[in-house]
Amino acid sequence: MRVDIRIEGDAGDDELRSLYRWLSADSQVRRHGNIDLAAPPPQSGHMGELLDVLSLTLSSGFSAASLAVAISTWRRTNPIAPSVTVERPDGSVITLSSSSPEDEARLREFLDEQE
Repeated sequence: MRVDIRIEGDAGDDELRSLYRWLSADSQVRRHGNIDLAAPPPQSGHMGELLDVLSLTLSSGFSAASLAVAISTWRRTNPIAPSVTVERPDGSVITLSSSSPEDEARLREFLDEQE
């Protein structure tokens, strides 16, 4: 399973790094996956410092439900849960804007469609 994760807003770069650290600390993600932070190529005359996406590739040993729980738990630990956009390789996208159990279920269902 492969997904790209983006976080919108003024603190998106910091929040993306926070999610990266959160997922990197998860022993199951480390065991079954590969996480990369990527930045878009810099525009002419600009420095390329801001992050754009967290790319996550997981083996079949890691379930969509586990990823949904990990992302939802991270969002609940933040005082203001940032909007998180998850994109599958087929271009399908889901944006989570709350930390509700319904959003976690929507994400799990969205990720299950890819497995």
